[in-house]
Amino acid sequence: MLGTLHTNGVDEVRDLARRGLLAATIASTSGPDRLRLTGATYAIVWPVVYRRLTQKIELGRGHPGCASSVSRLAAECLDRFENDVEAVVEDVTRKASTPIENLEGWIASRLVPATVDGHRRRRGANGALQRPRVPAWLATELGGDTWLIDLATQMLIWVGTPTTAGHDLWPVESWMVRRCERHGGWSSYGESDVRADIRAVLGAMNKRPHWYEQYVEVPLGHKQPPVVSAAQLEGRGEPATDAAEEHERLLTALAHGAVQLIRARLARGEAARVVVVDVLTTVFGADPDEPAGAVERVLGDAEGLERIVSTVLEILRTDEER
Repeated sequence: MLGTLHTNGVDEVRDLARRGLLAATIASTSGPDRLRLTGATYAIVWPVVYRRLTQKIELGRGHPGCASSVSRLAAECLDRFENDVEAVVEDVTRKASTPIENLEGWIASRLVPATVDGHRRRRGANGALQRPRVPAWLATELGGDTWLIDLATQMLIWVGTPTTAGHDLWPVESWMVRRCERHGGWSSYGESDVRADIRAVLGAMNKRPHWYEQYVEVPLGHKQPPVVSAAQLEGRGEPATDAAEEHERLLTALAHGAVQLIRARLARGEAARVVVVDVLTTVFGADPDEPAGAVERVLGDAEGLERIVSTVLEILRTDEER
């Protein structure tokens, strides 16, 4: 993004801001003129966002490298930074309608409301709750358990973010640490426990299927699917304590994620055959070194594909009947 900014309109943007005409001028232009003005606005905005917001956030996350330079931002941190820059640019182009002598200072004063608004709009566009809160009925279904209510909140936040959890659908390890730090249990609470709690929360949420579909399944359908290579499945990466157990855990997590994504996309009216092929190819894609992978061979066979589609639809129907 930063390498393609138009900087030749920076002086013009500053002049328009001083005259109170920036928002109106951008709104009334189109084509190359609009691109030049918005590009120049980007050039002004991104250093302010990085110095006044991103650096503090990255230091708080324990990312000193990301806080040292834009060029050292990790991929996920760069995505967040660019989202924040876009939100602030949009805020400037809509709100800079009064004379502004110091444009950078004015931008800095609006960083929090602009980025919060942008975050909420992005969540809303994905179908997620803009202000994730556990409704009273769900808290009751969870028995008022403080940890399960906290976990449900984190799950509602998670489904509305573009971030992935590697080969898993949920950031299990992060939530395990959160449980231990905030609710105690370092000595006894493990990964199997947090997975059981996730299933319990999902079960409680699904007591109201329409709500569950709207605020959990549909947003999940917008996330990048969890991906693993054949090499990981075959244990050719980092050695696991128990290769068979790790293999089974990966497959279970991937299968669960695939079903959730298929269900969400079918709910949007997409064709079952297209959705199944797309999701299964993405989630269970073959090793790059093995172009004729097993998944591709099965999906490429008409009869095999029909059996898979029928099986997936039957799984979805069974889940709905539970």
